[in-house]
Amino acid sequence: MTHSHPSVPAHTIAPAYTGRLFTSPVPALRMPDESMEPQAAYRFIHDELMLDGSSRLNLATFVTTWMDPEASALMAESFDKNMIDKDEYPATAAIEQRCVSMVADLFHAENLRDDDPASAIGVSTVGSSEAVMLGGLALKWRWRAKVGDWQGRTPNLVMGSNVQVVWEKFCRYFDVEPRYLPMAQGRYVITPEQVVDAVDENTIGVVAILGTTYTGELEPVEAICAALDKLAAGGGPDVPVHVDAASGGFVVPFLHPDLKWDFRLPRVVSINVSGHKYGLTYPGIGFVVWRGADYLPEELVFRVNYLGGDMPTFTLNFSRPGNQVVGQYYNFLRLGRSGYTEVMRTLSDTARWLSHQLADSEHFEVISDGSAIPVVSCRLAGKRGYTEFDVSHELRTFGWQVPAYTMPEGAEDVAVLRVVVREGLSADLARALFDDTMKAVTALDRLKPGGHFDDQQHFSH
Repeated sequence: MTHSHPSVPAHTIAPAYTGRLFTSPVPALRMPDESMEPQAAYRFIHDELMLDGSSRLNLATFVTTWMDPEASALMAESFDKNMIDKDEYPATAAIEQRCVSMVADLFHAENLRDDDPASAIGVSTVGSSEAVMLGGLALKWRWRAKVGDWQGRTPNLVMGSNVQVVWEKFCRYFDVEPRYLPMAQGRYVITPEQVVDAVDENTIGVVAILGTTYTGELEPVEAICAALDKLAAGGGPDVPVHVDAASGGFVVPFLHPDLKWDFRLPRVVSINVSGHKYGLTYPGIGFVVWRGADYLPEELVFRVNYLGGDMPTFTLNFSRPGNQVVGQYYNFLRLGRSGYTEVMRTLSDTARWLSHQLADSEHFEVISDGSAIPVVSCRLAGKRGYTEFDVSHELRTFGWQVPAYTMPEGAEDVAVLRVVVREGLSADLARALFDDTMKAVTALDRLKPGGHFDDQQHFSH
C-alpha cells in the first residue's frame, strides 16, 4: 500500500507523513485489507486521539486522571494478567483480597480478623456500577428470604431522584420498582421524613448517597437510619440501608472521620465505593463490601474449578485485567491513611478557595463549597441575561470542561455548574480556572441580554 517510487526503498519514507500515510485514509468501518507497520498504526491512532480534550482539564469527571509514574509502570506490567484466574495468578488474587479487607476496615465492617484476610466480605468490581448491581441484588435476595412467599409481590427500592443512572438500570434490569424521592429548590438531598413515608413491607432497601453526583453533598445517613430504627421499633417495616459512597467513600473517612455513615450504623448493610474516583486510581476499579457474611446471600456466590482450584465468584463480570487492583494497592501502600488525609485536605482547600472566589465575584451563588467532598457546584446569581450553559460553552474556548446541567425531579428549573477538584488540579490551575471564568462572564455580560447556548449539554458521571 506504500505509494513510493519502485526505485526508492520503502524505509526511506516510512518515518515521514508522506506516501500511504498521506494519501491513503485508514478504513473507519472495516478492517484494512493489508497490514501496516506498528509505527504507522501508532501514529494514526495517536494523531486521532489528539482531537480529544485534555483529561486533566476535564472538570466534569470524578474519574482519576493522574497517578504516580511508578503506579503507571506497575499497571502496565499487569495488563496481561486475567484477574479472574486466581489459581494462575495467586499474587494478584491476594492483592485483591487485601484491598477488599482494607476497604472493609476503613468502613468499620464487623468481624475483621488480622489472621484471616478473607474474613472481609466484599469484592473488587469494574467501578461502582457493577458494585451497585451486586449490592442491589443482595438486598433483593435477602428481602425474598425474609418475606417467604414473594410471588405476586413487587419489590421496591427507595432513593432520591438525585441517584446516579446505574440505580435506574438496576431497577429495570432486575425487576425492582424504583421509588424516587423528589428534590426541592435549595434542597438537593433526601430527608429522613421522605424515606419513612416511602418505605413499606415490599421495600428491599433505602439508598443513601455519600457525595451526590449533582452537587457533591452528603445525604444524612445517620438521621435516615435513626428514622428507620424508630419506624421498625414501632412495628413498621424493618428496612436496611445501602450507602452509595462512590464519590465520598475515600474522602469522608479522612476529612470527616467522626461522621457516622458506615457500618458503625447497624442499619447499614452494604457500601459501594469507586477506587477510580477519590481512591485516586485510573479507571476502572470499584468495591462493594458487606457488613458481614450474613448480608451476602449464598445463592449469589458461584464456584467454578475450570481455571484450576475451587474459585468462589460473585461478580457480574468475569475476565478482566489485574492492573486496576494493582494500581489501587499501590495507592493504599504508597499513601496510607496519613497520605490520603493530606491529599483530601489539599483538594478540599483548593475547592473551598475556588468556591469563595466564585461567591465573592457576585456572579455566582455557591451550592456546595467543597467542604463535604472536593466538589464545587454553583449557579448564576440574579438575572444575568445568559445561562449556566453559556458559561460552560465559553469556558470550553479556554480548554476547560465544566459541565452545566439541570437538577433532578423536584428542582428541574435549577441549572448548575460543577467543578470536580481532583489530584492534578493544582492551586495554580484553580487560579487559572477562576481567571478564565471571570473572563467568560465578562464577555457574556457584554453580550446580554439573551444567552445563546441554552441547549442542555451532556452530563458527565
